[in-house]
Amino acid sequence: MKTPWADLFKEILPPIAELERLSPGTVEEKRQLDAAWEKTNVLGAKTRELIAVAVGATTRCSECISRHAQLAVQYGATQEEIAEAVGIAVAINAGTALTYAAKALQAGQEYANSRNDSGRVRL
Repeated sequence: MKTPWADLFKEILPPIAELERLSPGTVEEKRQLDAAWEKTNVLGAKTRELIAVAVGATTRCSECISRHAQLAVQYGATQEEIAEAVGIAVAINAGTALTYAAKALQAGQEYANSRNDSGRVRL
């Protein structure tokens, strides 16, 4: 049975608390990062959370998706806005894959051009 989205973030809190006990600086630094982007508030909470949902989706972080989708809706995001945000993230990732595919093609061509007389690729 799937874990409800609302439970995913809650379930990770005890292990985070243990990490904080074992390595307090790690968790504190994350809190400082969170506080830093809340100080300016140029984008507003809803937009920040929409970005966070999209990043959570592209980094495959279910707990991030859970928490930031909750906050995005809490700050007034609609399903259409969430869909657009994650759609942009999908497109950016597709663009990244396309550019790296082009780089892979360039690498292959460079190695093909570097063959010596015996057909071996020069390193």
